[in-house]
Amino acid sequence: MKTVWALMDNRRGSVGQAKGVLSALKELAPNEYQIVEKNLVYNRWAGLPNWLRGRTLLGLTADSKKQISAPYPDLVLSISRRTAPVARYIKKQNPQTKLVQLMHSGRTGINDFALLIVPEHDKNKKASPNVHYIVGCPHQVTPQYLASAREKWASAFADLPKPLTAVIIGGAIKGRPFPEHDVRALCQEIKQLKQKIGGSILITTSRRTGQQAEQIIKAELHDLPQYNYYWGNTRENPYAGFLACADNIVITADSVSMCCEATGTGKPLYLFIGDKNWMTPKHFRFADSLLAGGYAVRLQNATEADFKTQKGLNAAYDVAKLIQKILA
Repeated sequence: MKTVWALMDNRRGSVGQAKGVLSALKELAPNEYQIVEKNLVYNRWAGLPNWLRGRTLLGLTADSKKQISAPYPDLVLSISRRTAPVARYIKKQNPQTKLVQLMHSGRTGINDFALLIVPEHDKNKKASPNVHYIVGCPHQVTPQYLASAREKWASAFADLPKPLTAVIIGGAIKGRPFPEHDVRALCQEIKQLKQKIGGSILITTSRRTGQQAEQIIKAELHDLPQYNYYWGNTRENPYAGFLACADNIVITADSVSMCCEATGTGKPLYLFIGDKNWMTPKHFRFADSLLAGGYAVRLQNATEADFKTQKGLNAAYDVAKLIQKILA
C-alpha cells in the first residue's frame, strides 16, 4: 500500500480542492493508498517568499514541524504556495518521495515537483514540462455529496414556489470592494431572470460580500420568495443544500472555488461577471474558460434555453488519475 501525505493549511479553498482529490483517489482505488492529512499551522515567517524559505520547515510552528518526520511517504500532495517549501523539505530528506502541487508553486524549486496542477486561468505563470493545465479546480461536489445534502435539506425548501434558483454571492477581491453598481446590476439581472422563469431563490452571501453590498441585496431582492442565509447567520449553513436542491444556480465569478463546485452539480449555471474595477484579469480568464467550455452562460439576458447540454465539471478525478500514474 502506497502512502500519501496531504499538506493541509488554513486556506479553505485549497483544502477543499485537496479533499476533492483525496476523495476521488479513494473512490478510484479504495484499498491502494494510505492517506494521511498533515494539518499545518503557520508562524510569522510563513509570509516570507518561497525563495527564502527554500527546502525548509521555516514558517511552521513547533508542533507542526513534529508532524514532518520519517518514515516519509511515497507521495506528497502540496496544496498552496505556502505548503510548497514543506513538500520540498520532505523530498530533500527522502528523494524517492514524489511531489504533486495543486496550483502553481512559483518559480522556486519548480523542478522538484513531479507534477504541478495549474488552472487554465493561471497560464500566465511560469510554464514548465511538469505543469498540467485544467479548467477550474478540483472540488468535493460529487453525486454522493449532492444526494446526501438533498436528503438533509429538501424539506427546508419544500414549500417554496418552484423552480428554485440558488444565488451564491462572493464579494471583495484582494482589496477591491464589491462595487455598488455591480451589486445593483447583479440584483437587477436576478430579478429579470426570475421574471422569465418564476419560482424562488435560495440566497447566500459570504464574508467578502461586505455589509453595504449585503444591505443593497436585501433591499433589492426582498420581494422574491426566498430562503436566505446571510453572512454571520448562526443557523447551520445550507450551502450544500442549495447546490443539491436548486434547479439552477446564479453565482458571481469572483470565487473560483464556489464556481467550480457549482459546475459539479451539472445544473444550468448563470455567471455574473462584474467590471474591471472589481474583477482581476485572472477572474476574467477564469470566467471565459467556463463560458467557452459550455459549463456556464452569462447571467445577463440568459434563459434556460441557452443550456443545450449542461456539462458537469470536476477536475478532482483527472488529478486523482494522474496521481495513480505517478505511483504506478
